[in-house]
Amino acid sequence: MDDDVLVPYAHGHGPSHSHRHIRDCQPINHGNTTHESWPSSNHSVLPLAESTVFVTDVPGSSRYVYGHMTVVHDPLRTVSVLEPGGPGGCGMNQRASVEETAEAAGCLYAQNAGFFNTKSGKCLGNVVSDGRMVQDSGGVQNAQFGIRKDGTLTFGYLSQEDVLDQSNPFVQLVSGVVWLLRNGEVYINQSLEAECDTTQETGLFRTFVDVVSARTAVGHDAEGKLILFQIDGQTRIRGMSLWEMAEFLKKYGVINAINLDGGGSSTYVIDGSLASYPSDHCKPDNRWRCGRHVSTILCVHQRRCRPSDCSGHGDCVDGRCRCQEGWQGAACDSLVCQPPACSPHGVCTANGCVCDAGWRGKNCSQECLPGFYGDGCNQTCACANGGSCDPVHGRCACPPGFHGNACEEVCPLGFFGLSCAQECHCDDQCPCDPQTGSCNATLQQATNYTLQRAGHCLAKQIITSWRREEEAHREQPYLTERTWLIITFTLASLLSVSLLIHLVRGCRGSVAAHFPKRRDYSYVPLTDINGAASQAKADTGKSRNGDFGLDGSDSQDEIWSPSDSGRS
Repeated sequence: MDDDVLVPYAHGHGPSHSHRHIRDCQPINHGNTTHESWPSSNHSVLPLAESTVFVTDVPGSSRYVYGHMTVVHDPLRTVSVLEPGGPGGCGMNQRASVEETAEAAGCLYAQNAGFFNTKSGKCLGNVVSDGRMVQDSGGVQNAQFGIRKDGTLTFGYLSQEDVLDQSNPFVQLVSGVVWLLRNGEVYINQSLEAECDTTQETGLFRTFVDVVSARTAVGHDAEGKLILFQIDGQTRIRGMSLWEMAEFLKKYGVINAINLDGGGSSTYVIDGSLASYPSDHCKPDNRWRCGRHVSTILCVHQRRCRPSDCSGHGDCVDGRCRCQEGWQGAACDSLVCQPPACSPHGVCTANGCVCDAGWRGKNCSQECLPGFYGDGCNQTCACANGGSCDPVHGRCACPPGFHGNACEEVCPLGFFGLSCAQECHCDDQCPCDPQTGSCNATLQQATNYTLQRAGHCLAKQIITSWRREEEAHREQPYLTERTWLIITFTLASLLSVSLLIHLVRGCRGSVAAHFPKRRDYSYVPLTDINGAASQAKADTGKSRNGDFGLDGSDSQDEIWSPSDSGRS
């Protein structure tokens, strides 16, 4: 029926002030530390846990209380904060009985833990379950209990940075209300100042502390064993106040402890069965008492390896990680080889130190021997002619007179020194000694032969070049040689033809001299050239020949000859 509700705040949950307020208001002897850390025990030969049922009187009163105290010997491997009903319960605002959640998880012992909203079912405060961040409170300052990855038990007030710290993260974390014991002393008055909400009257919170009721708490002793504490009761009728519970725990050697959800939520379960006497009435028959559906629980279970795969570097045996060679730690997540074991020149691995290039030795403190380089100095240098090897990259540093990747090449002519970087300064640009740069150098036979060949080649190239330059600057004729030949041949041909013609004419003259009766020309006396004579002759001709006389005077029939003149 949720009829025995014991809440510390009227509205919401937790104080409104910051973590800095908690730090500034705590006793000066605690400095700036607002929580306490304690190494947990890890006894593997003892039973997982020891649960004790007790009935005791409350000092200063006539009341007796009935309850359970459970001592856990290996908290890191056997205690978990579980969500209601299993993983995801808080995200769904789910509520479940402690028996239901404990039976599903295989808990040997279990009790209720964190506070919750009785109307919505929402989990309140910080919740980390088996290394999984379920929710964080956003820095709300209530008393906290957690187990870190290395097994450290933490009690007190945490900043949000503390909650989210990943250097040694929480694997289990749950929020309570009121820090009962700090370093073996009752710390309730300081908690009243730290956790009381300034927006409400202090009466309700003080009543929450002073009233007798069923209570649940968690703490640890001087050996680091975890103490689970639960007592039965009913608000304002039976049970304990927080003052009485703190004194009871202090009497039994508890060092640090915080208060968890109480009233009708206070429940204790053994092997999945209810072992406490809850104060809520059952539905529908209120003659009986029933366990309340609550939020998170604290579960004591068989040993488990965290993480279950031992970080991939070991095997889980009886709840403990059996680490592989080279790994150590409860989770096998720490190398056996730890800095600075490998000096500044190496890296720790599961197989020991892996040295940087140029270094060797078990702890990487020795440089490579001459002629070796690389990681672990296991590579051989290939430097010729006395070249030295860089132990890191294996590059050759050549002596004077040599160059190249392996120092196998002599300096080219005209250069000398380290890496052949210096130029010779000899007269007439003669080569120098490739090592010292001296101009009085006797070169090797191969070098001399090379120089001779190069000289011949160079001289030939120079002569060829000169000839080309001379031809380029020589005056070119207007006509080519071929043209001149054509012209000469043509003129010779014309001359020959002319000569031939003259010869032919000469021969014809000779023939005419031998044959005078045949002449090829007419002889006309100058006295007959005038027109009258010509006309008279013409008339004479007409009378001789009639009307059919010839007109041409140079006809062969009219050729004059001396014989004709005689006849006339």
